Amino acid sequence: MESKTTAHIISHSHWDREWYMSFEKHRYYLVKLMDTLIDLFEKGEDFQSFHLDGQTIILEDYFQIRPDKKEIVKKLIQEKKLHIGPWYVLQDAFLTSSEANVRNMLYGLQDAKEYGAVSKLGYFPDTFGIYGQAPQLLLQADIKTAAFGRGVKPTGFNNMVSDTKTFESPYSELKWESPDGSAVLGVLFANWYSNGNEVPVDKESAKTYWETKLADAKKYSSTPHLLFMNGCDHQPVQVDIGEAIKVAEELFPDTTFIHSSFDEYLEALQHSLPEQLQTVTGELRNQLTDGWSTLVNTASARIYLKQMNQESQTLLEKVAEPLSVFSYLLGHEYPRDYLRYAWKTLMENHPHDSICGCSVDEVHREMVTRFEKVQQTAETIIEEKANEVVSHISTKQSGIDEDMIPVVVFNTSGNTRDVVIEKEVELEKVYFSEMPFSEIPDFLRSKDLPSIHLVDKNGTEHVCKTEDLGIRFGYDLPEDGFRRPYYARTIKLTFLAESLPGYGYKTYYIKLATETNLNEQPSINRGAHEMENEYVHLLIHENGSYTLTDKQTGKTFEGLGIYENSGDIGNEYMFRKPNGEVPLTTKDLKAEIRVVEDHSLRSVIELVHEWEIPKEADEQFQQEKERLVWHKDRQSGRSSENVTIRLTTHIQLDQKAKGPSVKVTIENQAKDHRLRVLFPTNLTTNEHYADSIFEVVKRPNTPEREWENPSFDHHQQAFVSVTDGKHGMTIANKGLHEYEILEEQQTIAVTILRSTSELGDWGLFPTPEAQCIGTYQAEWMVIPHEGTVVESEAFKEAYDFQVPVIAVQTDVHEGILPTEKTFFTWEGKSLAISSIKLAEERDDVIARWFNTSEKETMIIAQPMQGTTSYKSTIIESVKEQYENTQIQEKVKPFEIISLGWQVKE
Repeated sequence: MESKTTAHIISHSHWDREWYMSFEKHRYYLVKLMDTLIDLFEKGEDFQSFHLDGQTIILEDYFQIRPDKKEIVKKLIQEKKLHIGPWYVLQDAFLTSSEANVRNMLYGLQDAKEYGAVSKLGYFPDTFGIYGQAPQLLLQADIKTAAFGRGVKPTGFNNMVSDTKTFESPYSELKWESPDGSAVLGVLFANWYSNGNEVPVDKESAKTYWETKLADAKKYSSTPHLLFMNGCDHQPVQVDIGEAIKVAEELFPDTTFIHSSFDEYLEALQHSLPEQLQTVTGELRNQLTDGWSTLVNTASARIYLKQMNQESQTLLEKVAEPLSVFSYLLGHEYPRDYLRYAWKTLMENHPHDSICGCSVDEVHREMVTRFEKVQQTAETIIEEKANEVVSHISTKQSGIDEDMIPVVVFNTSGNTRDVVIEKEVELEKVYFSEMPFSEIPDFLRSKDLPSIHLVDKNGTEHVCKTEDLGIRFGYDLPEDGFRRPYYARTIKLTFLAESLPGYGYKTYYIKLATETNLNEQPSINRGAHEMENEYVHLLIHENGSYTLTDKQTGKTFEGLGIYENSGDIGNEYMFRKPNGEVPLTTKDLKAEIRVVEDHSLRSVIELVHEWEIPKEADEQFQQEKERLVWHKDRQSGRSSENVTIRLTTHIQLDQKAKGPSVKVTIENQAKDHRLRVLFPTNLTTNEHYADSIFEVVKRPNTPEREWENPSFDHHQQAFVSVTDGKHGMTIANKGLHEYEILEEQQTIAVTILRSTSELGDWGLFPTPEAQCIGTYQAEWMVIPHEGTVVESEAFKEAYDFQVPVIAVQTDVHEGILPTEKTFFTWEGKSLAISSIKLAEERDDVIARWFNTSEKETMIIAQPMQGTTSYKSTIIESVKEQYENTQIQEKVKPFEIISLGWQVKE
């Protein structure tokens, strides 16, 4: 092992794209930084290298202002002076979906390829915890090292390092291993990513500086190669770093000082590592800390952003991309450029200070606009691609009359589903070109509404419900002519679509007649307080809680759905309950209960709570914020003045649903508080499961011995689940990323609203809009099941809860496709399908799964058409060719597997 110490000084600036200032204000200083860098590199040899924070979006932001600098920057990147990638943005790892994490890498690497070089380092400098499958993703991208600032050693206020009673690793270098066994070298910024910031040129100051800095770095390093990060958040470039290095060399002749890069540092590090390094497995979530600086409660700051993000991600990866693949297989164009635009716009909201909701209000207002742009783009793609597929379906069948109205129902979740559909159907429309537009509404109203029957291609009638929506305005946009406005007589049609094929569709027909509908079947509703289908029975109590019985196993869960309210004297980063506070609940609050929908397809019962809670925190809270008292040390409480918040809860049970779905509308007038919904399971267990990035992760119910924070909150994606091995309960959600398992009755507590007043961190940044005053909603589903969420495959129901079903009205026409079809068949026990899309740089179908189980399984998969097939990496490079287009492949425990098909010669 080498004995002489080498100080690797890496110049960088951690560039939060938006945070304590708006994006445009931050960009103003980014342009100054980039201009300075270009000048420095052009002047000579004293400035060797700059790490551009691992994110390629910085270049796009810069070139929007300085388009003339693109070739100069490209040359600097190729000369290995500017180091970019591998990410598009520095995303929050836990609050963005599995596919969003992959696309972040795909687009980052794709952008870097344009410039000619990429930094092959898994760079997570300030990520608020990292998912356990990151090493597997990195290795599949041929990235063998990860650098991170959080998750293994504790960091406190202003990111000061403190020692713990036990260490996950004695060194800042460690082996980081995913659940599947994939492992990378991990480099922890043990003294933060600013430990080499503002190096003095003055000799006296430099001597003091380096004596301290060298000792601090040696404390954690396993090799003589010490890493010093010369920069910090939005730090201007230290232009005299070359001179500062010369001074250091004079003062410390036994140490070699170099203006280094990560490429050089990692190369040297690899040759000097000890034979044995500590192995850290799975998630990096600051488990062995006091729990006060995990930043986990960013999962509940501004929940409305998380909900918009979940909807946007789902529309892109679970609807728009599959439909675009189906359409492509039929000869239509794959909208790769538009999907890339939508994904990149979405990922502008994925940096950790953005999606985490821990920025100033201006930042998050702009995020809402971006989400709306993504949703508008995705919805347009979905509409066009669904219609393209429908145009190929032969809806003209024997026994089908020309005046029937076909409705094609698409299921893009990848799993077979039974879904109650609501679809607005235009029974008759009259174009403005056909009569004076002012006369059309009365003309349509003058006609009696016919009796509606729903049949399939065989003429078998299905139960349906209709609601007259009256006269609606609409318009067509022909590809070969001017827009065509019309009025239409419109109904809402509700029916059960059974056994919808995964990645496929089924066609139904509306038949207009004069006779009455099919005889009514028994209602799901059993009275004002009770509902039941073949899977579950619900009994709703006076306080709005409910007892749920799993009819498959006979297991009963009681007291579900109570709301809990606590004061919050924390900030956007961390929840902090006032000392000694006992949370309020709706346990003793009577709810107004009424039935709002009641038939054989669906039952909906409404609960209304008028709940008095404290108006805000007390007067001391403002003083503590102004004094920058750390959230852990605050002593304030809640106001003695109350306000009323109104909770309107709709509990819905559909025919064939495995459990009830719930939507609550919160009319919030209170500040500084957190609202949760509680699900006591009364199941005896020390651990639970949660959906994470390409993993159904198992976590302990209680923290490690170092943990001091009274709260033990966690991140989730689509669900959290508790089981005793025999019975289980899974709570699925839409954009509700924070939960806790309470020791009493092993209760699942899911956060549905959090109101906070400040950003927190290094200064006083008021965020009045983070109080979320106004009307907000939250949605979840309760799924009882046998065994674990994995063994029972209840995870499929939880994932499908997030995926909308698309129904398209069409006409009777000829086509090449049958009335029911799947475009992609697959099967595999314990496998969750993540995506199906076309590859980024070739027209191959790529599908991806992950094994939710600790057991090996088998995947069998085949698209509608294909010429060759192969196993792919996460970045869509070919790994292994197959002989047949139907692939049968073993999938290791917890493996992420991507398969590819060339579908056209």
